[in-house]
Amino acid sequence: MPARPYIFITHEYFPRRGGIATFVEEMAFAVSALGHAVEVWAQRAPAGTPEKPLPFKLRRLPLAGSHDFACLIRLGLQLIKHRRYLRDATVYLVEPGPMLTLMWLQFLHAFRPKHVLLTFHGSEILKFHRNPLIRPLARRLIRHASQISTLTDYTQRLLVEHFPEARNKVIITPGALRREVALTIPPPRKATPRLVVLTVGRLHPRKGQHATLAALVALPAELRAQTEYWLVGTASKGDYEAQLSRSAAKADLHVRFLGDVPDEKLGEIYAQADIFALTSMPYRNSVEGFGLVYLEAAAHGLPVVGHDIGGVGEAVMDGKTGLLVDPENPAGLTDAFARLIKEPQLRRQLGEAGRVWARRQTWIGSAALLFPASPSS
Repeated sequence: MPARPYIFITHEYFPRRGGIATFVEEMAFAVSALGHAVEVWAQRAPAGTPEKPLPFKLRRLPLAGSHDFACLIRLGLQLIKHRRYLRDATVYLVEPGPMLTLMWLQFLHAFRPKHVLLTFHGSEILKFHRNPLIRPLARRLIRHASQISTLTDYTQRLLVEHFPEARNKVIITPGALRREVALTIPPPRKATPRLVVLTVGRLHPRKGQHATLAALVALPAELRAQTEYWLVGTASKGDYEAQLSRSAAKADLHVRFLGDVPDEKLGEIYAQADIFALTSMPYRNSVEGFGLVYLEAAAHGLPVVGHDIGGVGEAVMDGKTGLLVDPENPAGLTDAFARLIKEPQLRRQLGEAGRVWARRQTWIGSAALLFPASPSS
């Protein structure tokens, strides 16, 4: 009798980009490499999207992949339609959208797979717990899950604090570098007229680009004159990009908005940078559970500057691969940038340590913790 397939269900998969989309793809590749049958059920892709060669089956579902109620209903209808097939599989819910759908299906007694795995990333824990309607549904789903994973110790503690039902079934499956980054030799450094501070990430208040910009503007004039700030990413929060642009226009600082840069071109951007900055901030129900981009920057030999919140301290070793600062200490953030700008030896030291640190974990290693190797592999 063939082994049960592992079916990853997600609203965030290629061509979507970001931490969860990367997690889904890399885990699917890794679980396949362990000898398991894997299927990824994901949102539809825009017409003309090239599909990559895959070692697993990809099923595109007729839904856009948002987290609105209509999309949750469409996913629920798909799960009900295929419930007989899913009943004998292990259903792996890798992010909050599908979790919400299954919560409601269980509540309505419409569908409940026998075997469920969950991965929590951070912010959804707070959102589920603070919603009095969703909280009991989340508890029920967690109790039913066979096993649960998080990417960091911080997220594990957050989950157990808010949902004690997870205590004896949650493990940590650390994030790692994307395959393309791990297998590629970073391009050689490219000289630029000024020292480049780089941020890669969606333009959003939680990502803290405004904090980085303010800290750089507060540098002494002689340091500010030899520094410029590059931002890679597009806006996902109202007029936040416009606010950043207005602040940049008023600042006595060279600022470049590079917009969306394809993954295959990011290496060229990293090669022109001297410091990587992602100063994530507390924002409503949202937390920084890990941040795969910190590892990617470190793999390119960049020292990292960030805020010491959430799981960031598990992606950046303070004083060894980067400098972490309390988000309530803006002067300390400026001091961290000033120190790295003035001390090229420190930049090299942190950057070289980061190269090693970024490769300490692999997706295969993480996958093996949640998906034991197939006997036939």
